[in-house]
Amino acid sequence: MFNSLTNRKEVAKLAGVSEATVSRVLNGVGPMKESTRNRVLEVAAQLNYKLNAIASNFARGKSGNLGVVLPHVPKVHLFSTYYFSELLSGIGEAVRSKGFGLLLLFRDPASVYDYVSLYRTQRVDACIVLGASAFHTEQEGISRLAEERLPFCVIDQQFNNPLVSIVAADHEQGSYEAVKHLIDKGCRRIGFLNGSPQYSNSSDRMLGYRKALQDASIDYDKTIIYEGNYSRTSGNQAADRVYADLDKLDAVFVSNDRMAIGLIQGLRAKGCQLPRDLRIVAYDDSDAASLTEPPLTTVKVPFYEMGQLAAEKLLNQLVGKDDTSFIIQEKLQTELKVRQSSGS
Repeated sequence: MFNSLTNRKEVAKLAGVSEATVSRVLNGVGPMKESTRNRVLEVAAQLNYKLNAIASNFARGKSGNLGVVLPHVPKVHLFSTYYFSELLSGIGEAVRSKGFGLLLLFRDPASVYDYVSLYRTQRVDACIVLGASAFHTEQEGISRLAEERLPFCVIDQQFNNPLVSIVAADHEQGSYEAVKHLIDKGCRRIGFLNGSPQYSNSSDRMLGYRKALQDASIDYDKTIIYEGNYSRTSGNQAADRVYADLDKLDAVFVSNDRMAIGLIQGLRAKGCQLPRDLRIVAYDDSDAASLTEPPLTTVKVPFYEMGQLAAEKLLNQLVGKDDTSFIIQEKLQTELKVRQSSGS
C-alpha cells in the first residue's frame, strides 16, 4: 500500500503546487487550470503515485461503496438467473475498474425500503436498484430516495417520476421486431405469453406486440393472450392452455427465454413437433437459448451493458466527472437472434 502522505508531498513539491491541489487533481474535483492539471499528472506518473482510494474516501466521509439493492424472493435463486447474473457482472466490472467496493443488499418488496438510511450511515455512496416493480411499497421507497436527490439508478423498471434515474432496454421495439419476424414468416394468429403485470417490461412488450399486429392489419385477440411470471415453471403450466388453442395459433411470442423453455418442454411432452406445429419466438437471448430443442429465436437484451453503464454513470458523478444532480435516462437497443424455433 502506498504511503499517501509522503507521496502526495513529493508530488506537490515537484509540481510546485499545494497538497490540496494534488488531491483535487487526482480526485477530479473542482475547476482547475489545464496546465496545472497536466503538470500534476505528469509528476504523479513519474513517481508512480496513485491516490489511495480507500483513505481518500474515509477523509471525505465516504464509504467507497456502490450499493446494489435486490429483492428478496423466497425459494428464488436470483444469482443463478441470467437476468441478474448479467446485470451484476456488468456492474461489478465498472466498480472494479474504478476502484470502488460493491455492497449487495436485499429488500422485502412488500415493505417500504429505507434507501436513504444507507447514505446517512455511510454504507454506500450511491446505489443501483434491481428487480423493482410497480407495487406501491416499491414506488414509495424509490420516491423517497428521489426526493433526497441522492445518486442512484433503477435498472429496467419505469417510474412516472422525473427525478428517478433509469437505465433500461427498449422492450417495446424489441417485442415489435420479434412479432414482425413471425408476421414476415407468414404467421397471422400469434399468441403472446407475457410476464407479471407489475413489471413495466411486461407492458412495454405488450405495446410492441400490439403495434406489430396493428401495422400488419391483424386484429388483437385477447383469447390468445397468456400470463406467466417469467419462470420456467409458469411457461410449462401455460402449455396446457396453449395446447388447447393450437387450432387457432400459428405462433407464440414469449416474454422471456425461461418461460419459452418451459412452454417448449410442456408442448413436447404432449407430442407437439416444434416448429412444425407451432413457431415460437422468445426474449433475452440467455445462455440456454441456443441449447434448447429447437434452439430459440429470441431478442438479445444487453443486460451486461446496462449494468455497466448504470454503474459507470453513478461512479462518474461520485468522482466529480458528472454533475451530481444529473438524472440518468438511458435506453439501450435490443437485437433479434434468429434460430430454428421460429421456422426455416
